[in-house]
Amino acid sequence: MTKKQALQAFEERNVRTIWDDKQEKWYFSIIDVVAVLTNSVDAAAYWRKLKQRLKDEGNETVTNCHRFKVPALDGKMRLTDVADTEQLFRLIQSIPSPKAEPFKQWMAEVASQRIDQMQDPELSIEQAMADYKQLGYSEAWINQRLKSIEVRKELTDEWKRTGVKEGIEFAKLTDIITKEWSSLKTREYKQLKGLKKENLRDNMTNVELALNILAEASTTEISKQKNPKGFQQNANIAKEGGSVAKVARKQLEEKLGRSVISSSKASDFLPPTKEMLD
Repeated sequence: MTKKQALQAFEERNVRTIWDDKQEKWYFSIIDVVAVLTNSVDAAAYWRKLKQRLKDEGNETVTNCHRFKVPALDGKMRLTDVADTEQLFRLIQSIPSPKAEPFKQWMAEVASQRIDQMQDPELSIEQAMADYKQLGYSEAWINQRLKSIEVRKELTDEWKRTGVKEGIEFAKLTDIITKEWSSLKTREYKQLKGLKKENLRDNMTNVELALNILAEASTTEISKQKNPKGFQQNANIAKEGGSVAKVARKQLEEKLGRSVISSSKASDFLPPTKEMLD
């Protein structure tokens, strides 16, 4: 499980956070949050008492909290209790503090649904055009990206029709398609581009996006022709669809004399946003 640590500042107080690549979530050090909200001289002791009280009350949020290694004051990596955004919102309700609401707003800036939507406008089609324009994408790229969303929706509708389960089976089939045409699994592709929670398609070049559209559209059409049933038959179709784009990719690379699979991501070529300049 790959994890990356960072310090997030709230009112000049550092809150240790850790990004979990596997879960694709930010986790926050609970002790640091307690220190910010309570100004306690011993935040660890405050948290121990609060945690015990919540456990006695049968609070599931405490039970489900994780323990990750994060840098301590002495520089050493030490295990500490951490919570994801949803868990932390619930825990904050148990800590009386005038800073609770502004802290929630700060958390929203770090890892809220709105941030997710800005990084993954596919979550809200109606907002997509405005979000992409605000992020600095070109009109041509936006039109192609919106087409890719349409193609993706048609593919997932076809998967539902043929008995594929949403969630992990969708993810596995997507991985098969991506691996077939790009030679990289989805997670490997994101790692190549240095992505975290950002949407992979939002960080593809025009050529990469076009090939991905071809792969998914081909998978849909082959599925309609062959009418597979269940995951395994759809896995075979996914590979066939991905192979169509693979052939196109190889032909283009022969013409160009280079790979079209790029490590470039959106932040490499988009103009800086206001937040970046502040």
